[in-house]
Amino acid sequence: MKLEKNNLIFRFATEKDAEEILNIYKPYIENTTITFEYEVPTIEEFRERIREILEEYPYIVCVYEGKITGYAYAHKIWSRAAYQWDAELSVYTDENYAGNGIGKKLYKILIEILKLQNVVNIYALVTYPNKSSEKLHNYFGFKKVALFENSGYKFGKWIGVTWFEKAISKYPKNPNPIKKVSEIDEAELKQILEL
Repeated sequence: MKLEKNNLIFRFATEKDAEEILNIYKPYIENTTITFEYEVPTIEEFRERIREILEEYPYIVCVYEGKITGYAYAHKIWSRAAYQWDAELSVYTDENYAGNGIGKKLYKILIEILKLQNVVNIYALVTYPNKSSEKLHNYFGFKKVALFENSGYKFGKWIGVTWFEKAISKYPKNPNPIKKVSEIDEAELKQILEL
């Protein structure tokens, strides 16, 4: 379905969006190997995931004519202190709205917010083959840095994972501490959401 791009609204997700977001994610769990998750989470579990991510990182939705058509979020990739300047990105689009540039716009917004949070490296873990996701990461200048063959098992087959990496800032000698998304100026966030 072709969309009027001027009618796309990007905003932060809220816990109230959990059911709509889960409806986008559910077919990826049930019908694809794009996610290694087997079971569809409950609404409450999904609400908790949104709540936890929003405590520190951006969780963005794309709304078209009152309906959420895609979402993306960043989260901590590793737990050790030295990794605090790294974040992993995830993006999902409603299958009915694929090919409208929603994923690109969501990624662009995430990256700009993460820069304000002082994140230095961003990562994406992509099952392969996944041409559309590879195309998205190539568009943003990510590098393939690792390939783990046969690292997951779903739907009766072994599936590999490609790791993509991108530095979104220079490597400072003394990096500034990571800011929670709630510590970023609201006016700056609003400006990014309207890019």
